[in-house]
Amino acid sequence: MSVFRSGLLVLTSPLSALSLRLVPILASAARLVQDTLYIHLQPGLSLTGSTQPRSTYVPATSEVYTLISKLYANADIHRHLNVRVLLTNILNQGAAPPALGSVQNLSQPPEVVLTDFETRDGGQSNPVKQRLERYATSCYSCRPNLISVLLYPEYELEVSNEELSAQHETNATEEPLQSYSDVVVGGTFDRLHNGHKILLSVSCMLAENRLVVGVSDRDLLETKMLKELILPFEQRVAQLSEFLVDIKPSLRYEISPLFDYFGPSITDSKLKCIIVSEETLKGGLAVNRRRVENGLPELAVHIIKLALDPLHGRNEEEKISSSSLRYRLLGTLLHPPHKDPGVPCHPYVIGLTGGSGSGKSSIAQHLVRLGAFHLDMDSLGHNIYHPGGPVYAQVVEAFGTDILKEDGTINRQILGAKVFRDQEQLTRLNNIMWPVMARIAKEKIDEAAAQGNAVCVLDAAMLLEAGWADLVHEVWTVIIPEDEALRRIVARDRLSEESARLRLQSQMSNSQRVKQSHVVLSTLWEPAVTCELVEKAWALLQKRLKEE
Repeated sequence: MSVFRSGLLVLTSPLSALSLRLVPILASAARLVQDTLYIHLQPGLSLTGSTQPRSTYVPATSEVYTLISKLYANADIHRHLNVRVLLTNILNQGAAPPALGSVQNLSQPPEVVLTDFETRDGGQSNPVKQRLERYATSCYSCRPNLISVLLYPEYELEVSNEELSAQHETNATEEPLQSYSDVVVGGTFDRLHNGHKILLSVSCMLAENRLVVGVSDRDLLETKMLKELILPFEQRVAQLSEFLVDIKPSLRYEISPLFDYFGPSITDSKLKCIIVSEETLKGGLAVNRRRVENGLPELAVHIIKLALDPLHGRNEEEKISSSSLRYRLLGTLLHPPHKDPGVPCHPYVIGLTGGSGSGKSSIAQHLVRLGAFHLDMDSLGHNIYHPGGPVYAQVVEAFGTDILKEDGTINRQILGAKVFRDQEQLTRLNNIMWPVMARIAKEKIDEAAAQGNAVCVLDAAMLLEAGWADLVHEVWTVIIPEDEALRRIVARDRLSEESARLRLQSQMSNSQRVKQSHVVLSTLWEPAVTCELVEKAWALLQKRLKEE
């Protein structure tokens, strides 16, 4: 069976039975769909008989809400799948049903339609497949030449009537969900994951007319782990908008940036309900206190449970979270490098960079142990300062003899104090140093090639600032939070915190480096974790080199 980029899964089993079948059904679907999987809930739908099956409305009950949450949580083990449960035919209490029969456009029109509908002929029933295809195209925009697949009996479970009865008793009640005309929800919504999708789906199910979504930005991102890997605001909003319009296009959506913890929730008089998770409940209660202060009625507070990540690893959160997704990006190729014909193919040169205190040197040492040739540009820079070196005379002439020690060597601490407090002086020094270092680096790379080295690591704190990215095939950046970098610099170099901060401020920021990098690493955790990340990055690099 072929693998399809996008698919539509039509679930026809009773809700109580679906809870027991979700895991095998999703596993079957995940083998056929490699990217976007839309899910349409239509319990009781029959694909047999002479009449064409039609979509009917499913009431928005606690049971449906629980099933959707479970569906997203179970789908998290299939990390390649972008699951979207469609809410078009799920009607909340008090809402007027829209006219049936119109075809909904989807952002990724399905190439295949799948179903759990039970047949007894091994899935070869052509009339059932034809009705499934007609049903899918009557509801949603699909690709031409749509393929249909009957998943039964591949997912079949031996479930007794007693088990189904017990499951039904433990399910959430079929009590209708309380709905509201205008609902608000907020979050960072970085790399839209299944935990976000549960939050947003509940918000859409409770909203009758309008959903207001606040998206964290600027200062609200400062305390986030690996904040440099958070997607830009515009990209997060684009992903969010596409998801919302796909799952429930009938709602009116208002998406705005959040620069504080409240946003429109404390000023919009039309809002009736706020959706929070278990960990953001305090924020929801704070919103109501501020609304009362502003003379507005309190909002109903709807709390959802956190979805647990069944595959979370070390240094990852137990819940499904964006932080864990960003952690998993460390050591991976964020985007393919541009092939520069001016850079020789051999050796393959990695430009390793990072700010002061980032732990770049420890990562370079581990890469050497893995087999890389090491070109230490920082050490090279120190060496060319020596008397008789290629820049010694120019530096003394430019910055005066007071930077010299008694033995005639340059006192780098005195020189550093001069340049790190004066950008013009720092630029002057760099203009002397960088061209000479680039020339020597090219010579060293040629030597590495002659020695048969496959990979060379050009280790340079100022790689990007100096324009040395032109010498390498990939840029790898090491990042840590500024507070941790300050602590390390003060302890290592015995500098005051002010001097350490000035040093960091004179360098490119982590965010600026990451934007120009192909691979990102971090030494924020214990050394064993750093080694694991480096080995992961090295293994992926070796795989890329074999594929070239």
